[in-house]
Formats: sequence, C-alpha cells, structure tokens
Amino acid sequence: MDPTRAFALSLLRAVFEQHRPLEEALDRLPAGDARDRAAGHRLAAAVLRRTGTLDAVLEPHVRKAPPEAVRLILRLGAAGLLLLGTPAHAAVGTSVDLARTEGFGKFAGLVNAVLRRVAESGPGVLAELDSPRLDTPPWMWAAWGAEARAIATAHQGEAALDVSRAPGVEVPQGGVRLPNGSVRFPAGTRVADIAEFEGGKIWVQDAAAAMPARLLDARPGERVADLCAAPGGKTAQLAFSGAEVVAVERDERRLARLRQNLARLGAEVRIVHADASVWQPPAPLDAVLLDAPCSATGTIRRHPDVLHLKRERDIAANGQAQDRLIAAAAGMLRPGGRLVYAVCSLQPEEGAGRAGAAEAAGLRPFPFSADELGAMAVARTPQGWLRTNPALWPELGGMDGFFVARFVK
Repeated sequence: MDPTRAFALSLLRAVFEQHRPLEEALDRLPAGDARDRAAGHRLAAAVLRRTGTLDAVLEPHVRKAPPEAVRLILRLGAAGLLLLGTPAHAAVGTSVDLARTEGFGKFAGLVNAVLRRVAESGPGVLAELDSPRLDTPPWMWAAWGAEARAIATAHQGEAALDVSRAPGVEVPQGGVRLPNGSVRFPAGTRVADIAEFEGGKIWVQDAAAAMPARLLDARPGERVADLCAAPGGKTAQLAFSGAEVVAVERDERRLARLRQNLARLGAEVRIVHADASVWQPPAPLDAVLLDAPCSATGTIRRHPDVLHLKRERDIAANGQAQDRLIAAAAGMLRPGGRLVYAVCSLQPEEGAGRAGAAEAAGLRPFPFSADELGAMAVARTPQGWLRTNPALWPELGGMDGFFVARFVK
C-alpha cells in the first residue's frame, strides 16, 4: 500500500463525506511518517483545489456514478496524471491498489480502465477547459467581480510558505525577504525544517496576514487586546511591539494551540479563555485588533477545502457575528482608542460591508495612508482600506486575501 495515497484518501473522505476541515482531518490521521503525511496532504489539497477540472476530465469515461470513495480515488489518480506529473503506470497502479486495500476491489477494473483513458486523452481535454471557472463555486466567482478570473487562476497553484520574524532575527537561510518584511520560502517547505523555527525566532504567517497587527501600530506600554486570537501570529506581533497585550480566545482547541505557539515564541501575553463578544477588560483599552471569524475565502490557496465546505448562506450569519464583535470591541476602547478590523475573506459583505456596524457602534473611519501601507499600497482601496487578494504580487507568488480597516472612537 502507498501510504501517501492512503493518507490523501483519508483526508478527502473527511472533507467530502464528513464535512470536516482539512487541517482538522490532518490532525486526526493515524501516526505515520511525517513526510508521507505531508505528501498526502499536498496530494489531497491538489484534488480539492482542482475538483471541477478533474471531474470534467473524468466524466466522459464514467457512465454510472461510483461510490463516493471510488470517485475520490479516481480524482487522486487523475490529479497525479494531469497535475503532478506522476508517470502513467504509477498513477494507475497505485490507484488500483488503493481501491483494493480500501475495500472497493470490485471497482478496481473501473479505476484501471478510466485512468488509462485519462492518461491517453486527459492532457488534450485539460487544455480546452476553463479550469478557473470550473474549480470555483459560482457564488464565489460572482462576488469577486472583475477580479474573479485573476483570483481563481491564482488559486490553482500551491501557496508559498511565509514567516514572520521576532525582532532582530535575520532572514533565515533559503528564505527571500518580501517588500513588506515577511520572509518567503518555496511551496512545500516544512517550517519544522527551518532552524529558526525550533528556537522560537519565526512563526508561520502569510505576508497579507502580517498587515493587520502592523497597521494597529501598537506602542510600548499601550493596553491592547487581540480578539479571536488563535493561532497567535498577530498576538506575537503585538507583544513584540512592547504593548501590554491580552489575547482573547473562545475555542478550547484553538486556545491550546495559542498557548503552545506563544510559549514557543516566548511572547509575554495574558491569555483569556472567553467569548470576545461578551468579554470586557478591567480598564478601557488603547487599541483592539479584531481578526474576526469569517468564510476564509482569502486562504483558499492554503485551505482549498474552503471551496467545498463554505456556502453562500454562511455569509449573512458571519456578518451578524462580526457586527456583534465590532460592537463589543468598540465598548472596550477609551475615547480616541483605535480598532483594526480584519477578515481573511474575499467576500465584500464581510469586509467593507461591515463598516456600517463600526459607525453604528460609535466609531469613525480612520483610513490608511499610502505611506502607512508602504509596499502594500497597491492594495489600498478608494476608501483607504486594505484589500489584498491572491492575484497581487504575481511575480513574487501572490498573497492571501485580506480586508483590513481602521476606526477610532
């Protein structure tokens, strides 16, 4: 049995059959070689990223819908053949073996026949398909407007690994400093293989994700809260600024990860297990960072399960929760205190659409200047907000999609 493909199939079944997030499914995989697990994760992510395209290639060769697990095995085989450069005999053979070992031996002949046909005709069919459109849910495409094709095209590739550095840490070997100060490593790099990681000198954080905490501009001695703080990258940025930071997190599982990450980095932070929509600080705060829970459509390159797990109906419910958090954050601030609101979403309803809630809570817009945004000024909106997307900096490998706005009380 090929452990990489077995791991990949387990991950795909968790997403498609059990509707579990990919990262949660990865955490629940049985113990095994770390590199096999990582390779299985990358293979599963390739299928999730290109499901529409793979199905369009497979469909002419499958007359009757097979069981879902067999369909996933076919997708894995087709991904190997068409996207990952796996030799035909290996892609077909490992898929047939996988069907047998997973209890679907009676479909082994189907898997063999379909994938052999895909090996012959698939590349030509693939070249004729509108893959960006096929791989994107229509409701997302419609919401992204004029940028939809560029964004969807950027989603077809695997994201690079970005890290942030503690103060005074040099660019690690093998990394490239980005214009905003983040450091980028090639896609597929394991952060555990970077020497500075174990020493608590760096942490994983996309270049766009590093911006909200920087734009809050926390100063030494200021009282600052990071709401919905896990996994802790932004919290660490605030702590290293010299501010007095409290990190608020409701989810127990994410709270444990927050504690582990901050402990590894040696960041001095007070951690509170609470719902940020009802928690109140003992005294008014100078600044609040609210990276609110959202649809996470800005992270599809890293979390392609979002394409399959999120629904259009989720957006309205997210907006209501985001409004409650904005109102709560406003109540935590002293007069003149500032709020930075951020979401890793490409959906306009979760970004600029929430400005009204901030104003209703007694906050007024405090736009970013082009000088403040620096290398990210290309992503400044006419209103003075920051709106990044994966199609920006194409020559450098893109970035996550974020919306960031600042308000003052």
